[in-house]
Amino acid sequence: MGSPAPVPSREPVTIAVSGAEFGWGSSGKLSAVLSALRQRSRSPLRFVGLGSGLGRPLLAEHAVDRWYDLPDSAHGVRAAVEEAVRSQAVRAAVVVLDGTVARALETAGVPTAFVDSLPFMWTEGDRAALPLNATVYCAQQCVELPPECQGILASVRALRWVGAVIGTPPPPRADAPAARPCRKVVVSLGGLRAPRLADWTDYPRVVVPVVLEALAAFGVREVRLAGNLPAGLLARLVDRPPAPLRVTAGALSHGAFLAELAGCDALLTSPGLTTLLEAGSLRVPTVCLPPQNLSQIFNGRAHSRAVDADVRVTWPGEVFQEDEALALRSKGEDHALELIYGGIGRAAAQADGGHVAAALRDGVLAALRRTAGVADWGALTAAVGTGGADQVADAVLGIVRQAPSPA
Repeated sequence: MGSPAPVPSREPVTIAVSGAEFGWGSSGKLSAVLSALRQRSRSPLRFVGLGSGLGRPLLAEHAVDRWYDLPDSAHGVRAAVEEAVRSQAVRAAVVVLDGTVARALETAGVPTAFVDSLPFMWTEGDRAALPLNATVYCAQQCVELPPECQGILASVRALRWVGAVIGTPPPPRADAPAARPCRKVVVSLGGLRAPRLADWTDYPRVVVPVVLEALAAFGVREVRLAGNLPAGLLARLVDRPPAPLRVTAGALSHGAFLAELAGCDALLTSPGLTTLLEAGSLRVPTVCLPPQNLSQIFNGRAHSRAVDADVRVTWPGEVFQEDEALALRSKGEDHALELIYGGIGRAAAQADGGHVAAALRDGVLAALRRTAGVADWGALTAAVGTGGADQVADAVLGIVRQAPSPA
């Protein structure tokens, strides 16, 4: 008998990936989806990145063959996406929260899975920004869907509800968090940057010093500060922490952040939804710091309701009123963000912090004390459901199977 015929080599399928340039939540979700795609695909895959410059450090653990920077204008985005699609033979795409990129991909003939982790936030003022005709529109389950959102979601051509789009964390420590003293804490600020945010250092300059003071007063000994902090600001914030704190700081990849969460006694975080859900999957006691943007108001409130305890810190009224921000969103998210960013900027401009700093410090201490009464730190994650990364990956792979091979 002759030798067996060689198995034909299979060319990898190229998938474009992109996330909104707004904090790090989009990139955390992309990281989880890329891991799921690698695990679930029977065919070799390669990835090409579009934009997502802010979140690329979080995706360092994943092999992305090439990144394309995108211009600011919608017309420029379309041209850049068309060039990337043509030169890289892109067959499918997954986009988190960036409607402009998702629409450009669909226009270029690339079937796209759009991931919307904030379906509870949209009103008619946001309709034009959402890719309602995406090939698959994966909306993350939420604990409550306000009436003003329902008309938007009813307009989606191919709506698919998915669970929490989060990474797979390492196993939690064997001893329950409530059974051990609070000595090691992670403080997470996320990506911080956002479009139209004039000075993205305002938030950490206001919040980090008072958080460290409160943690020292609470008896914490070790703090891991994570977030998109420039070196100069980082040095000013942590070089001389209040005794007896020992502070280490710097950005972390997605996997490294999950490992830090698994080993800490508590998390203090600006209330990004991905971080809250990942902490919940590990049942880590969590305090929500003051919100950086509109979605974080929703997230912090939902988290406190789920764990049945007021474990969030709110801004004093002179910074901004949350209910006013929520009312402004009926005109579109940008109107609410103008109020929020303006208030935080004014607080950062105060030379000595004054009343705002004292109120925040007292709020952090009060929330830390209330963590002792929480029975189930996984309640929010349980309500949303897990497995969303796998579900999005399956949607993308379904698109790949149906998409014609490039000529």
